[in-house]
This record gives sequence, C-alpha cells and structure tokens, in this order.
Amino acid sequence: MTKLRIATWNINSLRLRLPLVERLVQALDPDVICLQETKVPDALFPDAAPGAFGYPHVARRGMKGYNGVAILSRVPLAPLDGPDWCERGDCRHVGVALSTPAGPVALHDFYVPAGGDEPDPSVNPKFAHKLAFVGEVTNWFAARQPERCVLVGDLNIAPLEHDVWSHKQLLTVVCHTPVEVAAMEAWMRTGFIDAMRHFVPADQKLYTWWSYRNQDWKQANRGRRLDHVWVSRDLVPSLRSSTVLTEARDWPRTSDHVPVCVELDV
Repeated sequence: MTKLRIATWNINSLRLRLPLVERLVQALDPDVICLQETKVPDALFPDAAPGAFGYPHVARRGMKGYNGVAILSRVPLAPLDGPDWCERGDCRHVGVALSTPAGPVALHDFYVPAGGDEPDPSVNPKFAHKLAFVGEVTNWFAARQPERCVLVGDLNIAPLEHDVWSHKQLLTVVCHTPVEVAAMEAWMRTGFIDAMRHFVPADQKLYTWWSYRNQDWKQANRGRRLDHVWVSRDLVPSLRSSTVLTEARDWPRTSDHVPVCVELDV
C-alpha cells in the first residue's frame, strides 16, 4: 500500500497568496494539493512555482478574477474529462487520475457556486445556479458509480448541525438551508462517504471557514464547514487520518478558509 496525503484549500487568489502554499507544504507535507478560487487564467498561472515547491505535476483550469481550480501533485497524473457544468465555462472543476502502484485514483477538485444571499431560486439566479450545478454533478456521478475516487473542494454547503456555529440561526442562510443539504446528500449517495466525519463524530463542531467580518474569529468561532473531502465507499477502509489546519486562519493575508488534509492508503 502507498500512503497518499491529499490537501484541499480555497486559497482565495493564488498569486496573492502563493507564499502560503509553501507554508501549507511545511505544515502538512501533502502529496497532492487541490486549490479553489485560484482567480488566475491559465496563461498567467505561475508555472514555475509548483515545481519549486516539489510538485512538478499540475492540472489547472482558470479564468480572470473569479473561480478557478488547480491540482498540484508530487504524483504523476493524467487529466480526466468532465462536462462544462451548466454550460457556463466558469472553471469550477478539474479532475485527474493519480498514478499509484495499486492503480489509478480518480481525484476531483470542485468549487461549487456560493449561491448569493437569498435562498430562493425564483428570485435569486445565483442560488438557482448553485442548485442546478449540484444537481448536474449528482446526475453525472450517479451514472458512473465512483470507485477508487476522492472528491474534494469548497462545496459551499455545511450539511450537518455541528458544521455551523448555530444550526437554528443558519437554517435560512445560504449554505445550510434544507434544500442545499438535501442536494448534497443526494450527491453523496452516488457513492461517497464524508471522510472528515469518518474521524470526527457528527455531534462535534467542525469548521473550515470563518468570515473576515469577525475580527477575532477565534473568540467568536462563528465558523462553517464549507470545505470537504469525500472518498468512494471502496476507499473507506484505506482512510488513516484527517486534519483541519486551523492555524492557517491566522497566517498573514490569509484566506477565510483553512486547508483540510486526509491521508489514506491506496
């Protein structure tokens, strides 16, 4: 068996926070780093940086100013085809096959639409897009029955009661509404298990995002778990650990998200 450490982080601008990627490497020593909100078109991607950090294999999909995903890897990879979700061309997904001695591992890196402020698709096109995106992805995976597959990213939904600082107050707030939670549950039923909650019971608080609006984020601790790692059911026995790098929220000029890392034997 080969140990594989996969980290995921909504970096909120790769070029702005490129030095923090090296800090992530020092803290977690991942074999693969999945980033969201890179906000850099492919033509301007800092191509030399991943190799300098020890990650010579890169898959990316980016656009100017918004969205964008990238996978940086020590492990050789091959690109996987995926649809243009909702026909938007908005760079919210990149998939690769990681090369391991026991065979390839499919890895999907997603940045799900945030959904705006009003949780009503009839009046908020952003929320309608979010639900349509998740529905389309769900149907795509349902037709494929994932095996040896890892799915990570900023999924912009906090599904469980203790994935948010106040279940009662956030039931009508985008990211924790019942319709979003139901959509995420349907997506997971296509063949995935929540790797983070495999290690942390559902009755314990677990957050990966704290708003910039809370100056003392640690004291207020009004967090949400928006960042996820899922594995296909066949990989559940291979799970070894899960880490939320909370300290990264205090790094200089950091993202409002923190990295998550899961280790498994593949």
